[in-house]
Amino acid sequence: MNASAGEGVLVLAGATCSGKTALAIELAERFDAEIVGADSRQLYRGMSIGTAAPTAADTARVPHHLVAFLDPHERYSAARYAHDALVAIRAIRARGKRAIVAGGTGFYIRALAGDVRLSAAYDEAVRARIAREARTHPPDVLHAWLAARDPARAAALHAGDRYRVARALEIALAPPSETRAVDVASLRSEAIPYVKVALEVERDEIDARIAARVAAMLAAGLLDEAERIGADAVAADAVGYPQALAFLDGLASRAELSASLTRATRRYARRQITWFAREPDLVWLAAHAVAETARTRLGWHDRRMRSEPT
Repeated sequence: MNASAGEGVLVLAGATCSGKTALAIELAERFDAEIVGADSRQLYRGMSIGTAAPTAADTARVPHHLVAFLDPHERYSAARYAHDALVAIRAIRARGKRAIVAGGTGFYIRALAGDVRLSAAYDEAVRARIAREARTHPPDVLHAWLAARDPARAAALHAGDRYRVARALEIALAPPSETRAVDVASLRSEAIPYVKVALEVERDEIDARIAARVAAMLAAGLLDEAERIGADAVAADAVGYPQALAFLDGLASRAELSASLTRATRRYARRQITWFAREPDLVWLAAHAVAETARTRLGWHDRRMRSEPT
């Protein structure tokens, strides 16, 4: 979408370890913006190591929204994200600032943009049943169950993504009268101009960054963080925590832990790349080209230029 009056929103997406966080902060300082997170696990409190959430130093440099505000046991939805992100964006714009949405959860970004219709299906009994099955069976069993009910949705989800598989099952098992689509406000419905950018990084480079990040996370205390969060938390299915908990349960050696963390993170990055390859209206750019796109597509100018008299 094209912007006018420099009031548009920059959506910065990409795979894990593509450099979104650092670039978003750099652009926010350059363009006098604030950052709205679009990561389904960084929004949980107490999970900063495993989710590579913005640090205290990062948030001191630039205000961040929808980061580390939710209890790890609380469920959250794409519809709620779209609502909360729009509230944050409106408030940012009301302060005369610009908004950068940054994260790797493609479904959240799609919901915020208005490129997907969301279901209102919710049944406590169905949710409890799925939760019981999840405690009894490995993830691939629930994924196979979903594949039998909704093959297309199952094909789009990894079996290890327990939260989304469970949510998809809720919708698939709900009566037709309860699976109606609901109208959720979005950037499009609010007529807020935006441009969606994904960071283009060579896969070998992403793999190298992942290996370095895994080593850094283990050194920073990922195991203690995973033990504190616990296996029963909704957010405990985030990449890294099942592997850490398996090690703590004596099911893997230290070398196996590092290897499984690296492998799981690489697979997650591949799934993100596949998702964003199908994202509507998304522009793939190298990091150095994003600022110019903000200028040409959104009408943004550097902060120092905004402060100069005309």
